[in-house]
Amino acid sequence: MNRLAGIPLRLLAPLAIVLALAPFRPQPHLWEKLGMLAAGTLTRPIDILDLFLHGTPLVLLILVLVARRMVSVRQAR
Repeated sequence: MNRLAGIPLRLLAPLAIVLALAPFRPQPHLWEKLGMLAAGTLTRPIDILDLFLHGTPLVLLILVLVARRMVSVRQAR
């Protein structure tokens, strides 16, 4: 958890936001691929890779925020 908490948010947050929303028009790839996943049409390898590449920084950002919260709670005890 300490390693995750040590990742600088100054770099990770903009990266996660930009990749999650790219391309900005007509609709973000992440949103499109999540819709395909929900509909069961996410079958092509390029679409799966696209979901992974656009979603990984956002998932990592969430994990870092959770790790920081856990570290701060542990230190408060």
